[in-house]
Amino acid sequence: MSTVHRFIARPWGNPRFLGNCRCRLEFQSFMVKKRCTWVGESNPLMREYHDREWGVPVHDDSKHFEFLVLEGAQAGLSWSTVLNKREGYRRAFSEFDPNKVARYNEKHIQKLLLDPGIIRNRQKIEAAVRNARAFLTIQEEFGSFDAYSWRFVGGQPKLNRWRVMKQIPATSTESDAFSKDLKGRGFSFVGSTVIYAHMQAVGMVNDHLVDCFRYREVAMAVIEPAGRTEDES
Repeated sequence: MSTVHRFIARPWGNPRFLGNCRCRLEFQSFMVKKRCTWVGESNPLMREYHDREWGVPVHDDSKHFEFLVLEGAQAGLSWSTVLNKREGYRRAFSEFDPNKVARYNEKHIQKLLLDPGIIRNRQKIEAAVRNARAFLTIQEEFGSFDAYSWRFVGGQPKLNRWRVMKQIPATSTESDAFSKDLKGRGFSFVGSTVIYAHMQAVGMVNDHLVDCFRYREVAMAVIEPAGRTEDES
């Protein structure tokens, strides 16, 4: 938060007689939320995403799959472009249910290529279907994709302390390892840069700038993995 001060001129006197009306200066101060500088204040969708989702620890497999689909679609594009089509993707990809997406056939893919609500790129669409199948295989092996993915940061969010945007890396040793493992399991559009963005989105790493109002809020967020009891925490 930062404090903004301003003077406001207010009419004083009888408003019925404007010629006799004078003004008085009032001093006001109010708090302004300071956000990461990548957030466009004029873009309410980006602001909402930053303020409510980005960096909050995720332990829900459907949400993990959602971000993998969206981040794969983002490759070469801006995140705002993808956010603007998020609901189109939700509808087109069966509410981001990997069980349903894994069953998509060529006929379904052809239908998606005609859908203006998503990014109509065949490679990205086919990758989302293949990734859904690989996603299910990981669930079978590890019990959940969440359990699998959080191993790459030791089960706890990595808390960084960046002061300016240029300090934030595009990849990390963790995203390198995560990406390499996913590729070995048949995933595509999961390069280290894409996966680092995924780690930021699902809270595996807190990359809010230290003076952003969400930095401390996200750092203090404790969201337990599904199925974990209080006795285990």
